[in-house]
Amino acid sequence: MRAFIYQIGLNWKLNLRSKELLVHYYVVPLVFYLFIGGGFISILPDADKTIIQVMSVFAITMGGVLGSPYPLVEFYHSDIKKAYQVGKIPLWTIAASNFISGIMHLFVMSLIILISAPIIFKAQIPENIFIYLLGVILFIIVSLSIGMVFGVFFKSAAKMGMATQLVFLPSIMLSGIMFPVAMLPNVLQVIGRILPATWGFELMCTNDFLWLNVAVQLIIFMIMLIVASFKIKQIRKED
Repeated sequence: MRAFIYQIGLNWKLNLRSKELLVHYYVVPLVFYLFIGGGFISILPDADKTIIQVMSVFAITMGGVLGSPYPLVEFYHSDIKKAYQVGKIPLWTIAASNFISGIMHLFVMSLIILISAPIIFKAQIPENIFIYLLGVILFIIVSLSIGMVFGVFFKSAAKMGMATQLVFLPSIMLSGIMFPVAMLPNVLQVIGRILPATWGFELMCTNDFLWLNVAVQLIIFMIMLIVASFKIKQIRKED
Protein backbone atom coordinates (compact mmCIF):
# COMPACT_ATOMS: atom_id res chain seq x y z
CA MET A 1 0.00 0.00 0.00
CA ARG A 2 2.83 2.36 0.87
CA ALA A 3 4.50 1.56 -2.46
CA PHE A 4 1.25 2.30 -4.31
CA ILE A 5 0.89 5.67 -2.56
CA TYR A 6 4.50 6.44 -3.48
CA GLN A 7 3.70 5.56 -7.10
CA ILE A 8 0.75 7.98 -7.10
CA GLY A 9 3.00 10.77 -5.81
CA LEU A 10 5.64 9.90 -8.39
CA ASN A 11 3.01 9.95 -11.13
CA TRP A 12 1.90 13.41 -9.98
CA LYS A 13 5.44 14.75 -10.28
CA LEU A 14 6.08 13.04 -13.63
CA ASN A 15 2.81 14.45 -14.99
CA LEU A 16 4.00 17.97 -14.23
CA ARG A 17 7.18 17.26 -16.23
CA SER A 18 5.34 15.71 -19.16
CA LYS A 19 4.74 18.20 -21.97
CA GLU A 20 1.67 16.34 -23.23
CA LEU A 21 0.00 16.22 -19.83
CA LEU A 22 1.00 19.74 -18.84
CA VAL A 23 -0.51 21.05 -22.08
CA HIS A 24 -3.73 19.03 -21.79
CA TYR A 25 -4.24 19.38 -18.03
CA TYR A 26 -3.36 23.06 -17.60
CA VAL A 27 -2.02 25.11 -20.54
CA VAL A 28 -4.76 24.68 -23.17
CA PRO A 29 -7.66 24.74 -20.66
CA LEU A 30 -6.29 27.92 -19.05
CA VAL A 31 -5.74 29.65 -22.40
CA PHE A 32 -9.23 28.65 -23.58
CA TYR A 33 -10.70 29.76 -20.25
CA LEU A 34 -9.06 33.20 -20.27
CA PHE A 35 -9.60 34.11 -23.92
CA ILE A 36 -12.80 32.29 -24.93
CA GLY A 37 -14.38 32.87 -21.53
CA GLY A 38 -14.11 36.61 -22.03
CA GLY A 39 -15.71 36.27 -25.45
CA PHE A 40 -18.62 34.29 -24.03
CA ILE A 41 -19.27 36.93 -21.38
CA SER A 42 -19.18 39.74 -23.97
CA ILE A 43 -21.44 38.05 -26.54
CA LEU A 44 -23.92 36.08 -24.43
CA PRO A 45 -25.83 38.09 -21.81
CA ASP A 46 -26.46 35.14 -19.46
CA ALA A 47 -23.05 33.51 -19.88
CA ASP A 48 -21.97 34.62 -16.40
CA LYS A 49 -24.44 32.09 -14.94
CA THR A 50 -22.85 29.06 -16.59
CA ILE A 51 -19.29 30.10 -17.52
CA ILE A 52 -17.82 28.16 -14.59
CA GLN A 53 -19.61 24.96 -15.61
CA VAL A 54 -18.79 25.45 -19.31
CA MET A 55 -15.08 25.91 -18.70
CA SER A 56 -14.98 23.05 -16.20
CA VAL A 57 -16.48 20.64 -18.75
CA PHE A 58 -13.97 21.78 -21.39
CA ALA A 59 -10.98 21.46 -19.05
CA ILE A 60 -12.01 18.05 -17.71
CA THR A 61 -12.76 16.65 -21.17
CA MET A 62 -9.47 17.99 -22.50
CA GLY A 63 -7.43 16.52 -19.66
CA GLY A 64 -9.33 13.29 -19.12
CA VAL A 65 -9.97 12.19 -22.69
CA LEU A 66 -7.08 13.77 -24.60
CA GLY A 67 -4.30 14.02 -22.00
CA SER A 68 -4.53 11.13 -19.56
CA PRO A 69 -3.99 8.28 -22.09
CA TYR A 70 -0.43 9.35 -23.03
CA PRO A 71 1.41 7.78 -20.04
CA LEU A 72 -0.57 4.56 -20.50
CA VAL A 73 0.41 4.22 -24.16
CA GLU A 74 4.04 4.78 -23.19
CA PHE A 75 3.89 2.19 -20.41
CA TYR A 76 1.75 -0.66 -21.71
CA HIS A 77 3.22 -0.75 -25.19
CA SER A 78 6.91 -0.39 -24.40
CA ASP A 79 9.59 -2.31 -22.52
CA ILE A 80 8.87 -0.35 -19.32
CA LYS A 81 6.18 -2.84 -18.32
CA LYS A 82 8.76 -5.66 -18.30
CA ALA A 83 10.42 -4.07 -15.27
CA TYR A 84 7.07 -4.27 -13.46
CA GLN A 85 6.65 -7.90 -14.46
CA VAL A 86 10.16 -8.79 -13.27
CA GLY A 87 9.44 -7.07 -9.95
CA LYS A 88 6.07 -8.88 -9.78
CA ILE A 89 4.20 -5.57 -9.65
CA PRO A 90 0.64 -5.85 -11.03
CA LEU A 91 0.23 -4.04 -14.35
CA TRP A 92 -3.04 -2.49 -13.24
CA THR A 93 -1.21 -0.33 -10.69
CA ILE A 94 0.14 2.03 -13.36
CA ALA A 95 -3.38 2.61 -14.72
CA ALA A 96 -4.73 3.11 -11.19
CA SER A 97 -1.99 5.55 -10.17
CA ASN A 98 -2.39 7.49 -13.44
CA PHE A 99 -6.15 7.59 -12.80
CA ILE A 100 -5.81 8.90 -9.24
CA SER A 101 -3.17 11.51 -10.13
CA GLY A 102 -5.42 12.59 -13.02
CA ILE A 103 -8.29 13.14 -10.58
CA MET A 104 -6.08 15.41 -8.49
CA HIS A 105 -4.82 17.42 -11.48
CA LEU A 106 -8.27 17.95 -13.00
CA PHE A 107 -9.85 18.80 -9.65
CA VAL A 108 -7.16 21.44 -9.08
CA MET A 109 -7.89 22.85 -12.55
CA SER A 110 -11.62 22.94 -11.77
CA LEU A 111 -10.98 24.75 -8.48
CA ILE A 112 -8.86 27.34 -10.31
CA ILE A 113 -11.83 28.04 -12.59
CA LEU A 114 -14.33 28.08 -9.71
CA ILE A 115 -12.28 30.53 -7.63
CA SER A 116 -11.02 32.85 -10.38
CA ALA A 117 -14.10 33.15 -12.64
CA PRO A 118 -16.09 35.35 -10.20
CA ILE A 119 -13.05 37.64 -9.95
CA ILE A 120 -12.07 37.78 -13.63
CA PHE A 121 -15.47 37.52 -15.33
CA LYS A 122 -17.83 38.35 -12.44
CA ALA A 123 -19.33 34.91 -12.93
CA GLN A 124 -22.03 33.59 -10.64
CA ILE A 125 -20.92 30.88 -8.23
CA PRO A 126 -23.15 27.75 -8.50
CA GLU A 127 -26.03 28.04 -6.02
CA ASN A 128 -25.63 24.49 -4.76
CA ILE A 129 -21.86 24.15 -4.46
CA PHE A 130 -22.16 20.58 -3.14
CA ILE A 131 -24.03 19.37 -6.25
CA TYR A 132 -21.58 21.27 -8.46
CA LEU A 133 -18.52 19.68 -6.86
CA LEU A 134 -20.20 16.27 -6.98
CA GLY A 135 -20.81 16.80 -10.70
CA VAL A 136 -17.19 17.85 -11.21
CA ILE A 137 -15.74 14.82 -9.39
CA LEU A 138 -18.10 12.38 -11.11
CA PHE A 139 -17.38 13.82 -14.56
CA ILE A 140 -13.63 13.73 -13.88
CA ILE A 141 -13.86 10.03 -12.99
CA VAL A 142 -15.89 9.18 -16.10
CA SER A 143 -13.63 11.20 -18.43
CA LEU A 144 -10.48 9.56 -17.04
CA SER A 145 -12.02 6.11 -17.45
CA ILE A 146 -12.61 6.86 -21.14
CA GLY A 147 -9.02 8.06 -21.44
CA MET A 148 -7.87 4.84 -19.75
CA VAL A 149 -9.54 2.74 -22.45
CA PHE A 150 -7.79 4.71 -25.20
CA GLY A 151 -4.48 4.43 -23.37
CA VAL A 152 -4.49 0.64 -23.03
CA PHE A 153 -5.83 -0.14 -26.50
CA PHE A 154 -3.64 2.05 -28.71
CA LYS A 155 0.03 1.25 -29.28
CA SER A 156 0.79 4.54 -31.06
CA ALA A 157 0.41 7.92 -29.35
CA ALA A 158 -0.24 9.58 -32.72
CA LYS A 159 -3.11 7.22 -33.60
CA MET A 160 -4.45 7.46 -30.08
CA GLY A 161 -4.46 11.26 -30.29
CA MET A 162 -6.52 11.13 -33.47
CA ALA A 163 -8.96 8.60 -32.01
CA THR A 164 -9.59 10.62 -28.85
CA GLN A 165 -10.78 13.51 -31.03
CA LEU A 166 -13.78 11.35 -31.95
CA VAL A 167 -14.93 11.72 -28.35
CA PHE A 168 -13.54 15.16 -27.53
CA LEU A 169 -14.99 17.18 -30.43
CA PRO A 170 -18.56 15.79 -30.19
CA SER A 171 -18.39 16.28 -26.41
CA ILE A 172 -17.60 19.97 -26.87
CA MET A 173 -20.06 20.59 -29.70
CA LEU A 174 -23.04 18.48 -28.60
CA SER A 175 -23.04 18.75 -24.80
CA GLY A 176 -24.59 22.22 -24.62
CA ILE A 177 -21.52 24.13 -23.45
CA MET A 178 -21.07 25.98 -26.78
CA PHE A 179 -24.74 26.58 -27.58
CA PRO A 180 -28.11 25.24 -26.30
CA VAL A 181 -28.78 21.58 -27.07
CA ALA A 182 -32.29 22.54 -28.24
CA MET A 183 -30.72 24.22 -31.29
CA LEU A 184 -29.33 20.87 -32.51
CA PRO A 185 -31.19 18.44 -34.82
CA ASN A 186 -32.82 15.51 -33.01
CA VAL A 187 -30.20 13.06 -34.29
CA LEU A 188 -27.36 15.12 -32.83
CA GLN A 189 -29.23 15.54 -29.56
CA VAL A 190 -29.47 11.75 -29.28
CA ILE A 191 -25.74 11.38 -30.02
CA GLY A 192 -25.02 14.02 -27.39
CA ARG A 193 -26.93 11.95 -24.82
CA ILE A 194 -24.45 9.11 -25.32
CA LEU A 195 -21.57 11.34 -24.26
CA PRO A 196 -20.85 11.89 -20.54
CA ALA A 197 -20.11 15.60 -21.14
CA THR A 198 -23.82 16.25 -21.67
CA TRP A 199 -24.76 14.56 -18.41
CA GLY A 200 -21.85 16.14 -16.56
CA PHE A 201 -22.78 19.65 -17.70
CA GLU A 202 -26.43 19.16 -16.70
CA LEU A 203 -25.50 17.96 -13.22
CA MET A 204 -23.10 20.87 -12.66
CA CYS A 205 -25.80 23.38 -13.68
CA THR A 206 -28.62 22.02 -11.53
CA ASN A 207 -29.46 22.66 -7.89
CA ASP A 208 -31.01 19.22 -7.41
CA PHE A 209 -29.55 15.73 -7.19
CA LEU A 210 -30.40 14.05 -10.50
CA TRP A 211 -30.40 10.29 -9.91
CA LEU A 212 -30.72 9.43 -13.61
CA ASN A 213 -27.82 11.71 -14.46
CA VAL A 214 -25.58 10.13 -11.83
CA ALA A 215 -26.66 6.61 -12.78
CA VAL A 216 -25.86 7.11 -16.48
CA GLN A 217 -22.38 8.42 -15.70
CA LEU A 218 -21.70 5.56 -13.27
CA ILE A 219 -22.80 3.04 -15.91
CA ILE A 220 -20.42 4.59 -18.45
CA PHE A 221 -17.63 4.48 -15.87
CA MET A 222 -18.26 0.80 -15.05
CA ILE A 223 -18.30 -0.16 -18.74
CA MET A 224 -15.02 1.67 -19.37
CA LEU A 225 -13.46 0.10 -16.27
CA ILE A 226 -14.44 -3.43 -17.34
CA VAL A 227 -13.15 -2.88 -20.89
CA ALA A 228 -9.83 -1.44 -19.66
CA SER A 229 -9.39 -4.26 -17.10
CA PHE A 230 -9.99 -6.88 -19.78
CA LYS A 231 -7.39 -5.31 -22.05
CA ILE A 232 -4.79 -5.05 -19.25
CA LYS A 233 -5.26 -8.77 -18.49
CA GLN A 234 -4.85 -9.49 -22.20
CA ILE A 235 -1.61 -7.50 -22.31
CA ARG A 236 -0.29 -9.44 -19.32
CA LYS A 237 -1.06 -12.79 -20.99
CA GLU A 238 0.62 -11.71 -24.24
CA ASP A 239 3.95 -11.48 -22.42
